[in-house]
Amino acid sequence: MLVTILDIGIAGLLLGGLYAIIAMGLSLQYGVARVLNISHGEFIMLGAITTWALHTVFGINPLLCLVICGPAAFILGFFLHRTLYKRLMVTSASPGIFEGNSMLASFGMLFIIQNLALIGWKSDIKGYTYLAFPVDLGGALFGANRLVTLGFSLAIGITFYIFLARTRMGKAIRAAAQDSSTAGLLGVNINLVLAICFGLGAALAASAGMLISMSYPVYTSMGMEYTVIAIIVVVLGGLGSIPGSFIGGFILGLIGSIVTYFDPGLSLVAYYVIFTLLLLLKPAGLMGK
Repeated sequence: MLVTILDIGIAGLLLGGLYAIIAMGLSLQYGVARVLNISHGEFIMLGAITTWALHTVFGINPLLCLVICGPAAFILGFFLHRTLYKRLMVTSASPGIFEGNSMLASFGMLFIIQNLALIGWKSDIKGYTYLAFPVDLGGALFGANRLVTLGFSLAIGITFYIFLARTRMGKAIRAAAQDSSTAGLLGVNINLVLAICFGLGAALAASAGMLISMSYPVYTSMGMEYTVIAIIVVVLGGLGSIPGSFIGGFILGLIGSIVTYFDPGLSLVAYYVIFTLLLLLKPAGLMGK
């Protein structure tokens, strides 16, 4: 019985670590930049597929791909916001109209990225073996690659939280999240901050994709599933709350692990049930205002 509890608990933490950094990226993009980025999962897919290609073709260590995929995704996200979403912001008559227009634009971005990936990498399932040997934790066996994934997820999440709490740019991001108009009057370059937030969200997504590729098969149509999970975690933690997204990711991972133990096919169903109940009973989420 103890081994079963350990198995479920640790598996939930491993899954929750991935969910946490995925949701933190989307929380930045929507909570600060006000873009409900439906193509968020496609950046996860790009990070995963790129890591697979770099490792299998060029022999690059998957962990080193973090310093390749993350910055590349940041540049792409930053560029998208400075061009596409900034233009939509200027031409939209109100913040509400901008949110609707930006969501529609991100739908288009989803299909563009996914189809370009299909042209380049086809639709077949891909994978590789890395640190796949088992590690015994109190009688429960886990792949070393999954434990490394958890360690990197925690490190990325904690580092990012320190960045938001202690750095000048982090304070500017938090000010823009609370009231962008007032922050602008106090000297914060709002357009730059919003573009950086969108780029950081893309970088977190690509980093999560790199970690996913070490433990799970990857394919070009994998993005939408992770986008849905990210939205659920963001709502669970509270819209715009980075700590809430981090904690919510681990909570959803534990719930998913428990449900999967009884019936693997019901995990997504459980996520949707939680999402619906949250909207009905506590739409502000765990740490939302």
